[in-house]
Amino acid sequence: MAVAWSEKASSMEALSLSPPMSPPVILTQDELKKIAAYKAVEFVESGMVLGLGTGSTAKHAVDRIGELLRQGRLTNIIGIPTSKKTQEQAISLGIPLSDLDSHPTIDLAIDGADEVDPHLNLVKGRGGSLLREKMVEGACKKFVCIVDESKLVKYLGGSGLAMPVEVVPFCWKFTANKLQNSFRNSGCVAKLRKDCKGEPFVTDNGNYIVDLYLKKDIGDLQVASDAILRIAGVVEHGMFLDMATTVIVAGELGITIKNK
Repeated sequence: MAVAWSEKASSMEALSLSPPMSPPVILTQDELKKIAAYKAVEFVESGMVLGLGTGSTAKHAVDRIGELLRQGRLTNIIGIPTSKKTQEQAISLGIPLSDLDSHPTIDLAIDGADEVDPHLNLVKGRGGSLLREKMVEGACKKFVCIVDESKLVKYLGGSGLAMPVEVVPFCWKFTANKLQNSFRNSGCVAKLRKDCKGEPFVTDNGNYIVDLYLKKDIGDLQVASDAILRIAGVVEHGMFLDMATTVIVAGELGITIKNK
């Protein structure tokens, strides 16, 4: 019995001396965004004209581009910003800027998204920059979208969050009612976006945003897009259909790259 106890004690002592297992590393949503953004910047080459996106994920990509320029690892980059906020960020980082008038064809755009469906269609514009984003990203040869895995949905509007539509301020209620009625079969509720002071949110273009909240799938996205754009008072909507050429998704298990 003494021998058995000694063996058992030795075994327990060995276990106690084993190094403790490291707890799993849980990345924050912002850390996942940064990972996706840095991966996207690997597509950037010297001499490119770049579309610079707007939002918390795209900000990491713009920061990284600025860092690589300072290090001399990228040269002769020209950025086309999609918002005043991104323009200010790029200037602070020393990224040379231009516009679509001077560079109507863009080599590569990098931007985030609010939703991504299985066909790589996107919802964008919850940050309020959807019109300029669509103009810039519609002019690029390659559009790399960067998201964390929380942005993946079965269908656009599936998160239950806003589907933005930029509208002119004139009679915005009339336009909002038209939008809501157009998608009543999907349980649509249209709400004017407000700023932190409770005033109408104003885009960089001086317009308002009506956010559509959907309870069900709106069906054929191209039909829905056409219906929205036919409404007088609508400037643009936040569905980016068949525009992303690559989507980079950062999740707990690593990076996934989805290509068209």
